[in-house]
Parts: sequence; structure tokens; C-alpha cells
Amino acid sequence: MVGLARSTYQYKAAPKPNDEDLRLALIRLAKQYGRYGYRKIAKMLCIEGWAVNHKKVERLWREEGLQLPHRHKRRKRLYHKDSSVIRLRPQYRNHIWSVDFVHDKLSNGRPYKMLTVLDEYTREALCVEVRSRMGSAEVLEALYPLLLKHGKPAYIRSDNGKEFTAEALQDWLTRAGITPIQIYPGSPWENGYNERFNGTLRREVLNAVWFSTINQARTVIGKWLKQYNHVRPHQALNMSPPVPETLRASGP
Repeated sequence: MVGLARSTYQYKAAPKPNDEDLRLALIRLAKQYGRYGYRKIAKMLCIEGWAVNHKKVERLWREEGLQLPHRHKRRKRLYHKDSSVIRLRPQYRNHIWSVDFVHDKLSNGRPYKMLTVLDEYTREALCVEVRSRMGSAEVLEALYPLLLKHGKPAYIRSDNGKEFTAEALQDWLTRAGITPIQIYPGSPWENGYNERFNGTLRREVLNAVWFSTINQARTVIGKWLKQYNHVRPHQALNMSPPVPETLRASGP
């Protein structure tokens, strides 16, 4: 009737009364968890009690000009000649632990190492051991208290670094009833669970904070590790943390 083409106009949703409060809560969480995408922020909003889905959060996310996570192409699986998948898949808690090193430098240029240990089934980060130097003996010292606390895994997966292939460490694992397995040389994707965790550690902590001492690194990483295990939503776990905190209503 007015002579306008349908392609030149569109419906504009009327703002709801609680949209501004939701927008403020979204911005607050985005500032607090700067490396999270809108899906994780949507889950955090639901935990706080907001009745909202990820589509609305994405719309508000775009309107506020917040960065959206980049989509990555899925890598094809690697197969042997007999068409069997190389990587042994975890089937239960304490089935497979994966270990790896992360390297970084302090503000004075001094290097330090972090040993990361992950339960591949639950995706729980069992520890991030921070030391200036770390060999096979220090790896054993870090693993021993984990066995006492969490129990014994059936397998421990690692790369072919000298710290993991040392004869003393291999003998100790065998005597403890743990089967050590090494990934194929030059194939870090076979240790994909730990590699992804290491990337998250670097992206959310190491690239955001410049440590001046080893003790400072231990403190900050230890605090982040608790948040990663108990609060941070994990997409592979249906947007739940590896070890969810139990919320109890306060009694009278």
C-alpha cells in the first residue's frame, strides 16, 4: 500500500524490560572472562538464573561489538594402513591420563616449564606443576601425589620427550601397574585432549598475564585451574565443567 519493496524493510523486535539488565550482566561476564565466547557466557548467565538461550546472547553479543570466536575446520582423523584409529579412546574415569609440557618465560626472560596432567575421559585437569626446570625425576614427583589422590590410571599418554621416555620413569610406571603409551613421532594431535588444554591455558592465562616470579605463576595458574575444573563450561561435556560445584540452599 505504501509502495515499499519487502527487501527494504524488516521487523525490529521491541526491547523487553529486562534486556538492559541482561545486557549489563553479559558485559560484566565478558569482562570477567575475556577469552570466553558467547556460548560459554550464555551458560554462565543460565547458572546465574537468567532464562535465556544462546541465540539471544549471540544477538546482544553482536550488538555490543564483542568478539565472536573463529570457527575452525575439523581435522580429518588419522588412520593406520589397517584402517584402525591410532589414538586409544578413553572409556571411563582414570582410564587414560595425558601429560605434556608447556614452556614460557618470566618478565626477566628466565624460562620455566609447566607439566599438565589431564584425565581424558572427564577432561579434569589434575594438575599444572610449575617449575624452573623439570626432568623425569620431577615428573615422577608430580605424578606420585596424583596417584594417591585420584587413584591409578590404566594408561598414561605422552609424547616422545626424554623426560617421559626415561628408563627410570618407565620402570616406575610399569611396576605401579600403569601402561605408558607414546604418540607417534610428529603427531601431536594424537595427544589432542592435552594439547587443547595447553592451548586454553596459554590463551586464557599465559598470554594475559606476564609473571615476574615462579611463585606468582603458581598462584595465578592454581586459581585459574580451580575455575577451569569447577566453573568453566566445557563444550565436550554439554556446556558443563569437568567437576561441577554442588550448590546447596542455605538452611534456616
